[in-house]
Amino acid sequence: MRIFLMVLLALMIGWAAPQFSAAQVQWNLGVSAGSEGLRGFHFSIGEYYRVPERDIGIVRQRGIPEEELPVVFYLAAKAQVASGAILDLRLKGLSWMDITLRYGLSPEIYYVPVKAANVGPPYGKAYGYYKKHPRHEWKKVVLPDDDVVNLVNLRFASDYYGYAPERVMQMRGEGQKFVAIHDHIKKEKRGKNGKGEDSGRDDDDKKKGKDKDERGKEKGKGKKGKD
Repeated sequence: MRIFLMVLLALMIGWAAPQFSAAQVQWNLGVSAGSEGLRGFHFSIGEYYRVPERDIGIVRQRGIPEEELPVVFYLAAKAQVASGAILDLRLKGLSWMDITLRYGLSPEIYYVPVKAANVGPPYGKAYGYYKKHPRHEWKKVVLPDDDVVNLVNLRFASDYYGYAPERVMQMRGEGQKFVAIHDHIKKEKRGKNGKGEDSGRDDDDKKKGKDKDERGKEKGKGKKGKD
């Protein structure tokens, strides 16, 4: 009887091991995919706002949510101050609008032009503010933190990738996080270009390369003429 139980136990362990391994691999793949999207998000922030990866890491370590990282660097660029100055004020409990006004900036900096006549949630309320006031009165607009985060990330994603802001709005309206939205746009761009670059500026890079080649040819012609 004891031998039978030992054999049965061995068979059960042998059957369970592959199941556990498969589940573990699946979990690891999920974590890996999420980490890749996060790395891509940080890479895009660094490129767009022209900040070193070290600065992004420092801001993150101090407890700023991922989707608020672009707001820190956007305001720092607009106010022409170090990102640490913006971060200090935020961690003291100031709203994004308080920080905006403290540096003499207008809520106008958050407006992103769109072609859509009717803007739905979560952007509808913010665009309603802008629509109700003439442009010279936009300094009176008061935006809650969520609206500032949504608008800054809208500008960031659409401008960095050359992507229609209305499509970013749609994905956000479906409940997607901005890290996932960036990952989606990047993969879509890769599919269209047939390449795997991390940067969303493929067309700009191609244009720069073409201009450089043309300048090189003109320079070569000049030297040939001198000879």
